[in-house]
Amino acid sequence: MKENYKEKSKAHFEKYAEGYDESYIGKFVAPMYGEILRRVKALNPGTLLDVGCGTGNILLPLSASGNINLYGLDISGNMIEVAGEKLGDKAELKVGDSESMPWEDGMFDAIICNASFHHYPHPKKVLLEMKRLLKKDGTLVIGDPTAPVIMRQLMNFCTKHKLFYEGDYRIYSKKEIETLLRECGFEPFNFTKISYKSFAINAKIKE
Repeated sequence: MKENYKEKSKAHFEKYAEGYDESYIGKFVAPMYGEILRRVKALNPGTLLDVGCGTGNILLPLSASGNINLYGLDISGNMIEVAGEKLGDKAELKVGDSESMPWEDGMFDAIICNASFHHYPHPKKVLLEMKRLLKKDGTLVIGDPTAPVIMRQLMNFCTKHKLFYEGDYRIYSKKEIETLLRECGFEPFNFTKISYKSFAINAKIKE
């Protein structure tokens, strides 16, 4: 069942939250932060939501300016606890499911989702929920792992058949992520390979 991916992700991050930043996964994700922060700063949003915010490593540098109302959501309570220790009252942090988020329609100028999207077993539900929360002229920024085609196919085979996985659901190609975004009412743009291991992409709601 697809719900097993959520439970596996939650269990994994609950277990490793305290040492996440120094873990293999934390170090894998860290090189992506600069590109996501650069994109956010170019947008200059007044309100921003980080979906799958983890230990708050993107929200923390954004909080330094004091000019953005910051919000974060993660499925792991332990990850949110670590993020809260870093951020204090500089961001509103909540534990929750990305398919049903506890904020009002059209609340955010920007939504970011870094190194989390590949965990979602119902990606269209998540994108439609992000679309609901974005202002009409808002921007979605996704950063996520990827891999060369043969490696990506092997990784997806392994996660599909649960040969080994930590809640990963699917690693996407450029074409696949752009197709998903378009099917959910977004117009994707500015796809960039951060490295052969990760990418970033922006999207706006189609008019």
